[in-house]
Amino acid sequence: MKRILITGSGGPAGVNTLKSLNIISEKMNLFGTDINIYHLEFSRPWTREVFLVPRCNSPEFIPKINNIIEKYKIQLVIPQPDVEVAAISENREKLDTNTFLPKKETISICQDKFKSADIWKNKGFPTAKAIELRKDHLEMDLNNAFSVLGDKIWIRAKKGAGGTGSTPADNIETASSWIHYWYSRDKNWDFIAQEFLPGKNIAFQSVFNDGEIITSQARERIEYIYPYLAPSGITGTPVVAKTIHDDKVNEMATKAVLSIDSNATGVFSVDLKEDKEGNIVPTEINAGRFFTTSFYFSYAGKEYNVPKANMPYMLVKLAFDEKIPEGKNYNILPANLYWIRHIDCSHYLIPEDKLR
Repeated sequence: MKRILITGSGGPAGVNTLKSLNIISEKMNLFGTDINIYHLEFSRPWTREVFLVPRCNSPEFIPKINNIIEKYKIQLVIPQPDVEVAAISENREKLDTNTFLPKKETISICQDKFKSADIWKNKGFPTAKAIELRKDHLEMDLNNAFSVLGDKIWIRAKKGAGGTGSTPADNIETASSWIHYWYSRDKNWDFIAQEFLPGKNIAFQSVFNDGEIITSQARERIEYIYPYLAPSGITGTPVVAKTIHDDKVNEMATKAVLSIDSNATGVFSVDLKEDKEGNIVPTEINAGRFFTTSFYFSYAGKEYNVPKANMPYMLVKLAFDEKIPEGKNYNILPANLYWIRHIDCSHYLIPEDKLR
């Protein structure tokens, strides 16, 4: 029986991964870690055992993970929060087990939104224009950003998930005050200004192996959880999303990944938006981890008999060098399947023609 450790198992991404691995017919021994003793309870129903660990920037983090690996004979570690993906990626040689992560350099590039945008620009395909905002030259850089990017821009932290440090801004005072607010809270973030993209918000989740896409599905985010709590209206995870079939999305997301790593291996979760002309533009890649809603596709895959839609399981099969089921690599689920959920509410998978 496979023995797998999910880090960050008490967060939404970790729980969705665990739930995905629990609905398959193959039984596994699943273990989880989290830095929050309360959040461990979220993953407990889906695991054999859970463990409290120090933050991943602690020198005790990797030794603690290795102790768990040794004691429970863990065969695969699947990290979920971006910070733990980075920590485990950089220390993978110190772990006594498999990770099946993208290359170190790939994860490092993808976790820096400016670096990835610069690569896409240099490769010659559409992307959101970006300008670095230096703390010591903030006013000058903001002036330049509005001059180059237009009257409305997007301010965001270079690293982080869930819209970290993001807000739209239509004047220098707003942009500067926003950034200084985070500095005043001892958030030592690096910021960038990006072109504001007003169109559809699209997510493309995929698994690659040696530069070949194994499985993927795109969805459109329709409504966010508590959007009024964030100036940007984006709070990291949707209340409502729907599956879409769009060849342009599939092509652009695949190019975005392969332009950074032509031998891409592992999970690549790509965010894309439409610009004002309707072009599909990549904005970031979460490399090495699934989106927080991975159970959406896994559940739909079970309902519609599409095994490849359970991407956490496909990742496990690749890591154990097992055969992947037959099936399409793109548009693997029917279009217009709505996933509707909320905090303290259940989830619902509803085809568009059943909405009423």
